[in-house]
Amino acid sequence: MLETVASLPRKGWQWLTRMKTALVLLFLLSIAAIPGALLPQRSLNESKVLDYIKANGKTAEIFDRIGLFDVFSSPWFAAIYILLFVSLVGCILPRSWDHYKALRSTPPRAPKVLSRMPSYAVGDVEASPEVVKERLRKEFKGWQKGEYEPAEDRANQWSMSAEKGYLREFANLIFHLALVGLMIAVAAGRMVYYEGQVIVVAGTQQSQFCNSAVSNFDSFRNGPLFDGTGLNPYCVNVKDFTADYLPNGQATKFSSNIDYATGDTVYQDTRDWPKTQLRVNHPLRLNGDRVYLQGHGYAPTFTITWPNGEKRTETIQFRPDDPVNFLSSGAVRWDPPAGLYKDLLDRRQHQISLQGLFAPSAEFSGKNNALLMSNYPALRDPAVAIDIYRGDTGLDAGRSQNIFSLDPQQLHSGAMQKLDRVNLRQGQSVRLDDGTQISFDGAKEFANLQISHDPSVRWVLASALLMLVGLVGSLRIKRRRFWVRLIPIGDSGGTRVEIAGLSRTDSAGWGAEFNRRAERILGLGEEDLDEDLDSGNMDWNEKFGDGLDEALGERD
Repeated sequence: MLETVASLPRKGWQWLTRMKTALVLLFLLSIAAIPGALLPQRSLNESKVLDYIKANGKTAEIFDRIGLFDVFSSPWFAAIYILLFVSLVGCILPRSWDHYKALRSTPPRAPKVLSRMPSYAVGDVEASPEVVKERLRKEFKGWQKGEYEPAEDRANQWSMSAEKGYLREFANLIFHLALVGLMIAVAAGRMVYYEGQVIVVAGTQQSQFCNSAVSNFDSFRNGPLFDGTGLNPYCVNVKDFTADYLPNGQATKFSSNIDYATGDTVYQDTRDWPKTQLRVNHPLRLNGDRVYLQGHGYAPTFTITWPNGEKRTETIQFRPDDPVNFLSSGAVRWDPPAGLYKDLLDRRQHQISLQGLFAPSAEFSGKNNALLMSNYPALRDPAVAIDIYRGDTGLDAGRSQNIFSLDPQQLHSGAMQKLDRVNLRQGQSVRLDDGTQISFDGAKEFANLQISHDPSVRWVLASALLMLVGLVGSLRIKRRRFWVRLIPIGDSGGTRVEIAGLSRTDSAGWGAEFNRRAERILGLGEEDLDEDLDSGNMDWNEKFGDGLDEALGERD
């Protein structure tokens, strides 16, 4: 019993380091990654995960318990990943050592009875054994071969063993080593990477972004070894955003003209900064970072005029809820100017805010044309449908808020009172009961930039290319083995040549290759063979002896 228990680790290691086990684990890893592609992930968008859970009830709660919304950081995914890594290493190291020993060794001696091999040919040639030996050495030049004297041969005759195609196993090892390298590069990259997103409103005071602090990002995620102080410093200024659409509203091209600066050029006038154009899938590369143009949307501009005449203009990005026609939702908050109210509490209770919809190409429908829709994604006829509130917005409460909506707790508690619901086209305004006026001035387009830093990208690319090279090599290179045995024929000076071959891999062209080499070894070139066949002078029994009906034949 104790011996059985003691042997379990050894048996477990043997099972884990089998190539079949590695293939099963690789299949499991691909299956485990499917939920990460089909379900929203917290690391990418937590709000979508919460919306999915609310919409799907118990099923989504079960998914959440087993980590399907955090697939790539879940313990079970990491367990499969680590087991696959250990399995591959355990498979590759012994195979690499065996391949090294095979490269340093000669092919095995010829079997005693060559005629039992799958491919076999025999013939008599009018040449001495020494001449045939030289022909063999020339025929198998570049092959790994061994020559055996009669005392070493199983049939007590001179023989040669030749083998080629060792690069097939080498290419196979390269493929698996590159796969291990790919896994190491991906794992190392996820430990030190960072990725952030920021919305930049083109052509405004909010058009510049500097990669100098984590707080400058709207959303940010990073690996466990990134401490937030290793950002590459540079600045990007988004000058404009251009989108081309088909008549049906389908986008055909996104582009954005930008200026950028690194190092000391940041302190120069922005007009002297280098210029470039960002396009989808054509990032700007700076100091190891990649700046992607990921998306876009609209930022409506509102101007509020307080009762004392002071004005404040805000351009705030709205979230595109309709990805086709860009009907968007968002919110704006204003603090009253200092001195307008007697104390801080009174001032907080008179904060003004609004939330609602924005349409770049407005279309009103429903009763009294009160329902706002968008019929095209381009900025043709902008309009907003907004609810206006007065009261404490909750910004001083210490709770984080969604920039695209007002605090629902403040709305439900009555801390914010709804004053009006209005639809405004560009240039229109609404006046509140205390004389405050809110006008809709139009909209700007914003660009969503993604800044990615992953030092392992080049290693991942190199590993992937090596995998491709190894895969092609393992599929293209054929491993095969030849044995040739020479038997002197009495006093005639001739030699009986026995040739056997074995394909170490499945190969559709093996039979033709064996026949061609056998023809050359027996001194019968392809041109001579064609002439003999055409003239009808080919007689295998006469040329190679009796009973040679299977000469140059292939046995299945």
